[in-house]
Amino acid sequence: MLNIVFYFQVHQPYRLRHINVLDIGKKANLFDDALNGQVMRKVAQKCYLPTNNLLLSLIRKHAGRFKIAYSITGTAIEQFKLFSPETLDSFKALADTGCVEFLGETYYHSLSFLYDTNEFLDQVAMHRELMKNEFGYFTETFRNTELIYQDKLSDLVFEIEGFKTIITEGVERILQWRTPLYAYKNYSKDINLLLKYYQLSDDIAFRFSDRDWPEYPLTVGKFVNWIDHLTLAEKKNRNQFLNLFMDYETFGEHQWAESGIFDFMQHFPDEVLKRDHLGFATPKETFALSNYQQEALSFPEPVSWADEQRDLSAWLGNDMQLNAIETLYELLEKVKTKGDPQLLEIARKLSTSDHFYYMCTKYFQDGDVHKYFSPYDSPDQAYIYFINALADLEERLS
Repeated sequence: MLNIVFYFQVHQPYRLRHINVLDIGKKANLFDDALNGQVMRKVAQKCYLPTNNLLLSLIRKHAGRFKIAYSITGTAIEQFKLFSPETLDSFKALADTGCVEFLGETYYHSLSFLYDTNEFLDQVAMHRELMKNEFGYFTETFRNTELIYQDKLSDLVFEIEGFKTIITEGVERILQWRTPLYAYKNYSKDINLLLKYYQLSDDIAFRFSDRDWPEYPLTVGKFVNWIDHLTLAEKKNRNQFLNLFMDYETFGEHQWAESGIFDFMQHFPDEVLKRDHLGFATPKETFALSNYQQEALSFPEPVSWADEQRDLSAWLGNDMQLNAIETLYELLEKVKTKGDPQLLEIARKLSTSDHFYYMCTKYFQDGDVHKYFSPYDSPDQAYIYFINALADLEERLS
């Protein structure tokens, strides 16, 4: 049987104000509350509320056969409470169905795994506590920020936090001749590893409304037919897992309602569940459904789900990004020594990966994606405001 594993990332960063040199030391709010509220309310109306309502109706209609998973960052939940409490209520309604898995990650959607192991573990524990408090859910599956993964990550989340499953990108240089349609084990064979099937995920997330795409328009019948053909290579009755991972804002925000994305999603489960050999599963269910000895995969170098390279270059690919993040983590250590919880909260909000993504200068094939997400006119501007924010934070320390 082929099980479709839907996973959605739900995240909103705290965007910075346009902080100039003259603002340093004035102890003003570093974050643009007006812009953050505006973005949250817009995305809630276009994506979160209608999509949650649609998926809730599908879960009820299919009586437990349709299942999904979310990773919701701490910064998103905080902003739900500030700007759109009805959105948080709608996620709680989904949680109550028992057909939704909530995944663990870093509370602030940070790159801390790469720079500060103790901070990383602190944020993972904070996020797990948040999921318990908001949804009554104990997380068993882990996804790192931006699906960044390498071997040593699995050691941390398994040995210290006890996660049983990790999801990451199905990177071809790691898979080589293998397919992402099976569950694997991490390099030491103690944790379940699920790999995103990026071609079909991206057909929905990025290509759905692209009229220049040869397969446009993407209909439910066409997509399910592609999925059907994936099962033909399996001759040993091993369960397969089609891992469709994407940003939740795909629905209604990146792909507007006018594109037909909601109609596609509304009819997709119906078409899948007509077939006895297709179904849906949550990431944690794949652990028991893997009816074969899982092969171990090693990721000696970090991978991610960003851009064609699927490496770290979207966040750490130029001197501005490297200077900004190294300065931040040096300052974060000083903030922790100071012991001021308000300053620590500011520093952690500055650790969110989006700030470094905005500084990306890969403006060629992947450039439009980076421009789309940035609230700034240029990567240089994003860097200047961020460095000024760090300077202001350092002033507050002294």
